[in-house]
Amino acid sequence: MTNPPIHLGRLLQVAHLTKRYGHLAALSEVSFSIRPGEVLGLIGPNGSGKTTLFECLGSVLPADGGALLVDGRPLTAAELKATVFYLPDLIAPWPSQTVRWALDFVRGYWNVSGLTPDNRRLSGVRPETIGDVLRRLDLEPLLDQRIGALSKGQRKRTLLAFGLLTPQPVLLADEPFDGLDLRQSREVAATLRAHAAAGRTLFLSIHQIADAGRICDRFVLLSAGRVCGEGTLDELGAMAAARGARPERVDLEEVFLALT
Repeated sequence: MTNPPIHLGRLLQVAHLTKRYGHLAALSEVSFSIRPGEVLGLIGPNGSGKTTLFECLGSVLPADGGALLVDGRPLTAAELKATVFYLPDLIAPWPSQTVRWALDFVRGYWNVSGLTPDNRRLSGVRPETIGDVLRRLDLEPLLDQRIGALSKGQRKRTLLAFGLLTPQPVLLADEPFDGLDLRQSREVAATLRAHAAAGRTLFLSIHQIADAGRICDRFVLLSAGRVCGEGTLDELGAMAAARGARPERVDLEEVFLALT
């Protein structure tokens, strides 16, 4: 029997997550909260551990310590699979297939896997139809193109469509704006905000701080595998001031530099 996803009304806590490669600590005692229905941004420079963190939370890599908790207890492997979906960056699945085929496959896979739209309604998320996704991400002109022939930006929008069609209540998306121009970035940001407003929890790894500032409710700042701050922009600004830092202005870029 398929485990139901964790209800979105419950806070998730990443507690003391650690990942090592020999003597190198890619993640060191990483702890923060994931609130229901929010857009949470993971901010950090290249090599800070963002992708490793997502791979551990998305069950791609085994963590060496720590866990994702609900009500103070670790999620089981089945609960984690039913609750979190990880959308990696820089992948091109089914390159010889068309966008239309891939979208139909994604929808059909989740319908037969036991994580159906009915389960998703139980978790508090409005089911997203393929029509909604095509319209929001402007994918209709691409339906009969092969995935391997898409540009970087087109492939990114197609991958986001896969993520938005999955039923898990928490979506992890690695670099969702990479390869998009300014207009496309704004359209994708509006799409993700609308998806969150419908009840989905989004956790986004974003390299461009300006993109993060436009879309995210709260932020987790990661540097050298450690959390340097967590909170809203105002909360992070207050944290920087409490540590004696005096950013020139309270924006996300200045606060990040002050805290890291």
